[in-house]
Amino acid sequence: MVTAECHAHIFMDGVDYKKAAAAHENDPREDLIREHLAAYQKAGISYVRDGGDRYGAGVLARSLAPEYGITYRTPVFAIHRAGRYGKIVGRAFSDGKEYCALVREVRRAGGDFIKIMTTGILDFATKGHVTSEPLSREEVFAMTAAAHDAGLSVMAHVNGAQAVMDAAEAGVDSVEHGNFQNEESICCMAEHATIWVPTIVTVSNLLENGRYPAETLAWIFETQKKGLQLAFEKDVVLAAGSDAGAYGVLHGKGIREEESVMRKILGAENGQELEKRLAFGEKKIREKF
Repeated sequence: MVTAECHAHIFMDGVDYKKAAAAHENDPREDLIREHLAAYQKAGISYVRDGGDRYGAGVLARSLAPEYGITYRTPVFAIHRAGRYGKIVGRAFSDGKEYCALVREVRRAGGDFIKIMTTGILDFATKGHVTSEPLSREEVFAMTAAAHDAGLSVMAHVNGAQAVMDAAEAGVDSVEHGNFQNEESICCMAEHATIWVPTIVTVSNLLENGRYPAETLAWIFETQKKGLQLAFEKDVVLAAGSDAGAYGVLHGKGIREEESVMRKILGAENGQELEKRLAFGEKKIREKF
């Protein structure tokens, strides 16, 4: 059983992200953050890696987490290109100079790592579609290098095979989500020892709730299953993270659901090996972030 939630958003609640974000608009709500930390404690989680926010919620959570026996890591805020996906979790840049200034700001604020947004998110109503144009390969390389030069690891929000290859070859330390991959992109992650946090439960928890077209969701889930199976076969470094706070993914509960769906996809015969692999991935996340 994993003891780390490798991808969470403490400012969201898994129910209504707009209302959840509004609750922190003026100042981060300590009562709500404590509620989420208590849920992790109850679930046996001792490490949480946050994906960033615009409200200071992750920074406050980090200061409170030791009371719950939790090591909490945050990028303070995620970094995205102006006009592209990412406003909900971070700050925007227009050029390389502005990006480097944000990296320095993260360092001054005591950020534990850099979170970059290189693509949009899944379009749950359209098969194979990712919202928002991806960043160029050159940008991803430059952003990763700048973060590493500042002594900070890189957590990268990425979807799409080519975008995953660009991120892995740029040297990002972890790929988050990584939907719509192919064998080439998965082998690329394996070659570069990139940690993959697939956040499968963000789709599997939607399969029967009627929020999005059932056929499209089932198709997306099938691509996730095939991707995980191939990654397991190719020895990609895997770590469990649920994207807790996303719709239908509750803090504390989400990571156990993520672990469970990974086990179901890979089958009982691979259960012990998966446990070993996830423990190794968790170890690498704790070391790097």
